[in-house]
Amino acid sequence: MEDEVFQHVVSVFSSLVSWVAAGAIMFGGVVPYIPQYRDIHRTQNAEGFSTYVCLVLLVANILRILFRFGRYYDDALLWQSIIMICTMLVMLNLCTNVRMAAELSTKRRSFLGQRKQNFIFCSFSTTNSRVFSSVCVEFFLIAIIP
Repeated sequence: MEDEVFQHVVSVFSSLVSWVAAGAIMFGGVVPYIPQYRDIHRTQNAEGFSTYVCLVLLVANILRILFRFGRYYDDALLWQSIIMICTMLVMLNLCTNVRMAAELSTKRRSFLGQRKQNFIFCSFSTTNSRVFSSVCVEFFLIAIIP
């Protein structure tokens, strides 16, 4: 009787350990990206994050999923690849949005920071000369760009 109870406790413990290990395998690769995501989202600065790492991990996980068709492997590794692909896509989306917003903000600042004297068309004193110069620029662009 004691042997059966001991065997049952060992099998339950073994199942529990295998489930915890599978969960750690599936979600262990995502854990380091959580603080990075929060930091990038909070500071709106993605300069320290390399998108090339995301590219390499995307390709590696896609290849691992394709490899499964040739040789079967554990379901936990398949789910790890799927979760990592989703994580990399979320990180790329965040970095792209942050970098695009920073780039647009910089362009807006540089455009608004210019004085009127620095613009070609605003430096002319009369309206006729502005119109003439804009027409000349348009004809020049039409001649260059077919």
